Amino acid sequence: MKIFFGGIIQGSNQGQDIHSQDYRNRVKRFIKDSYPDIDIFDPVDNHEQSVGYDDQQAHTTFFGHLDIVHTCDLMIAYLPQASLGTAIEMKRAYDLKIPIVSISPMTTNWVIRLLTERNFETVEAFEKFIADNDIREMYNGNGAKSDNIEETA
Repeated sequence: MKIFFGGIIQGSNQGQDIHSQDYRNRVKRFIKDSYPDIDIFDPVDNHEQSVGYDDQQAHTTFFGHLDIVHTCDLMIAYLPQASLGTAIEMKRAYDLKIPIVSISPMTTNWVIRLLTERNFETVEAFEKFIADNDIREMYNGNGAKSDNIEETA
C-alpha cells in the first residue's frame, strides 16, 4: 500500500513563510510504527526549500507530485487551514477514485465534506483510529469504502 501525504505548507502566507511542518514527522512516524510495510510519499521530502523555487522548478515539482498521486492507494490530507496545493492534490485523488482521509477542524468546508471518505478533526483522533483499526483494510483496493472498519471520530 502506498499513501500520498498532503498537507498545508504555505497556506495563505505571503512571501516565503511556511506553516510548521512538525505534523509531517508525527503522522508519518505513527503510521510507520503501526504499519512498517506501508510506503508514504510526502511531497516535502527532498523539497524543504520549495517556496524559493523558480517557476520552472516549481512547475516540475508540483506537477510531478500530482503525477505521483496516480501511483497511490490512499491520500491523507492534513488541513488545519485551507491549502491550495493540497486541495488540488485532493481533487486529483478524488478524480482517480483514490480514497482520501483528512485531518482538519474545517468540518463545514466543502472540499473536506465532499472529497474525503472520512475526516478527523485532530491528529489525536486520527492516531486513535489508526491504533484501533487496520488502515490497510480501510478500503478494498478500488476506491470503495470497506464495510469492515469501525466508524470512529
